Amino acid sequence: MKRIAARLLEREIVSLLVTWGMPETFSRTASHVMVETDLRGIDSHGVGMIPFYAEAAREGRLNLRPNIAVLHERQSALLIDADNGLGHPAAVMAMSKAIGKARETGVGIAGVTRSRHFGAAGYYAQMAADAGLIGLAFTNSTGPLAVPTFGREPFLGTNPIAFAAPAARNPSLVLDMATTTVAYGKITIARRAGKPIPEGWAVDEEGKAVTDANIAAKSRRLTPLGGGRSSSGHKGYGLALMVEVLCATMTGANKSAGETGHFVMAINPLSFGEDGAFEAGLDRLIDLVHGLARQDLDQSVLVPGDPEYAAYEERIRLGIPLGMTLLEELRAEFVRSELPFYLG
Repeated sequence: MKRIAARLLEREIVSLLVTWGMPETFSRTASHVMVETDLRGIDSHGVGMIPFYAEAAREGRLNLRPNIAVLHERQSALLIDADNGLGHPAAVMAMSKAIGKARETGVGIAGVTRSRHFGAAGYYAQMAADAGLIGLAFTNSTGPLAVPTFGREPFLGTNPIAFAAPAARNPSLVLDMATTTVAYGKITIARRAGKPIPEGWAVDEEGKAVTDANIAAKSRRLTPLGGGRSSSGHKGYGLALMVEVLCATMTGANKSAGETGHFVMAINPLSFGEDGAFEAGLDRLIDLVHGLARQDLDQSVLVPGDPEYAAYEERIRLGIPLGMTLLEELRAEFVRSELPFYLG
């Protein structure tokens, strides 16, 4: 394990993406989203995705020079074509435009079609919260991973849901969750570390629970949030299907062609009350939750976003920890691109 300064990591990833042929503006956006994601402790969706993106680019599944454009636009909604490029630049554009519309009309909604992986959904939801608005961000994914209730074959992706809301005294409340029990990136992290996974995360081809990360990575069958029907897994599956409708059915993203769709929304609290009233109310709610009786006296009751803020404070100070397996995978991509490797 080695810790890398965030800005060094961001700069080096920009260099790599530009060398692949991606425009510098898109490269800077994608790299920033990835590194900010790692700073928040979401290692499954940060620079650890670079080997996956590199393979997609080599196989022609990723357009490195996309023409990102608005296809349709109305007063409070729009649809963006990502032209099969990395999803980060298109999703940042989508939420930025949704924020602008929410300031004018009270709500802004943006869909993105013909996209690829966009990293962590929470980043885009928090964009809205940082602007003083409530944010939601969803995405579907093309690779079938989630096994539907009563099914044996994977059908849906991890289809995450993110929600963020601004407070005044407290950090924003930020929820970012897969609709599977875990994101597939957690399986990858365990495989790289040579560690087992908890029972209930994944199943094999026969539908039996597995704890070997290598077997789970090969079978690519994740349980929906909640697990089986007896433990309410049908609820996670239902949420995943909702995300699929909003991100693919509504945007027109063609999953069979490898296309991903995204859905973001910004809501202006001023549409519902006086300036500052929402933030003050959320502060009271957060304080109330933190003040509830604890299982452990050294650990306050969790509010969504707490672990990520703690990780950010530590990692901005000490650097982002990268495992040796990931460092070697990154080194291989830099060598393949004929770039010096300054990260390890």
